[in-house]
Amino acid sequence: MLILTRKVGESITIGEGVCVTVLAVKGGQIRLGIEAPKDVAVRRTELGERIERKGDDGND
Repeated sequence: MLILTRKVGESITIGEGVCVTVLAVKGGQIRLGIEAPKDVAVRRTELGERIERKGDDGND
């Protein structure tokens, strides 16, 4: 895992066309802005895990 330190207003670029910017830091929360091409899915991890659990009916 690559660990980077950024300040409000600073960004990182991931691959081609994905840019993550730190918009705000308040208390224990960080607000991020994410710019990505429409063909790149951007999801919160906990939502993806929930979707996977709902889709798993246990029938293999």
